[in-house]
Amino acid sequence: MKLVILTMLFGFGVMQHNPNFQHGRTTIVQLFEWRWSDIAAECERFLAPKGFGGIQVISPASSRPNTPNFLPKLPLHKKAVDIFFCINFGDLAVFYIYIVQTKSLDTPSHSKSFLYFHDFENSRLTLEYIHLGRVTEFKYGAKLGNIFRKWNEEKLFYTRTWGEGWGFMSDGNAVVFVDNHDNQRGHGAGGSSIITFWDSKLYKMAVGYMLAHPYGVARIMSSYRWNRNFVNGKDQNDWMGPPANTNGSTKSVPVNSDQTCGDGWVCEHRWRQITNMVIFRNVVKQQPQISWWDNQSNQVAFGRGDLGFIVFNNDDWDLDVTLNTGMSGGTYCDVISGQKDGNKCTGKQIIVSKDGNAHFKISNTDEDPFIAIHAESKL
Repeated sequence: MKLVILTMLFGFGVMQHNPNFQHGRTTIVQLFEWRWSDIAAECERFLAPKGFGGIQVISPASSRPNTPNFLPKLPLHKKAVDIFFCINFGDLAVFYIYIVQTKSLDTPSHSKSFLYFHDFENSRLTLEYIHLGRVTEFKYGAKLGNIFRKWNEEKLFYTRTWGEGWGFMSDGNAVVFVDNHDNQRGHGAGGSSIITFWDSKLYKMAVGYMLAHPYGVARIMSSYRWNRNFVNGKDQNDWMGPPANTNGSTKSVPVNSDQTCGDGWVCEHRWRQITNMVIFRNVVKQQPQISWWDNQSNQVAFGRGDLGFIVFNNDDWDLDVTLNTGMSGGTYCDVISGQKDGNKCTGKQIIVSKDGNAHFKISNTDEDPFIAIHAESKL
């Protein structure tokens, strides 16, 4: 098996830990079980304009060994979002090959490649293959789930040392996520601590935290609903596939007038709060984490250089505090409760004084009890 892997690696050229995202992009989205035509459409109508960096395609559940040579051609003529392909080597690993700087998939270039390993249980891959590419850090979502659920007496302020300080692999080796196609169904590391779209309030907060924090290469999930049937704590329908037509073919992904998806498709990547945090991550890219604040419980805040600031209230009482954001003075639009629309804001407005201070008030009963501002949301 190792011989096969090495042969494949040399066949694709020298792999790198650096994702080589196109300029200003930082985040991968997994379009789970989407049809090729829908992937192509979503790339051009939404993902590229919104600043997503890469799309992970092909379900690891597929039994065939997929490589770029076997993939259908996608009509992406102005593609700014890069595509990850899946190669399945059975129970050892799933590899995602990343093709960059292409005008279409008819003429791919392998001049810059990115490889990451799908390590289902944080097992031997971390030690044996991490020198070849990044590895999925499954402990990340499991521990973050415990924290936001406040299980096992975990508190959000403990994440002051989040990342390597929590025993995760080194920053340069990790691909991180809140949930994926396996653990959102209770498979693999994390169990019931994993937060998914079924717990939308906590999910938006957890994904927001991941995208605001500098650790790892971030990947977000785009799912579909299925009819859950829990018996003795286990979902008997955890095997169910995507929305299907009567002939068994996968349904197309319809987009509603409010930009959400219908017909059973969840499309978490289109939720305003998550989309805007992808943009936040792009804006603050490579900026250090600074200005940490916490209340010794589940209210925390931190900045990313002078380009962004985020505040969370996961306590059972209100947050009402003045903090130094490290940002320049002015009025900013909170990109969680709304977004900047020209010179106006559809959500809360945060006033930052000349010395960088700002007042934040977040009720624990808010639909989304966190606030995020960044340089490009300044009014």
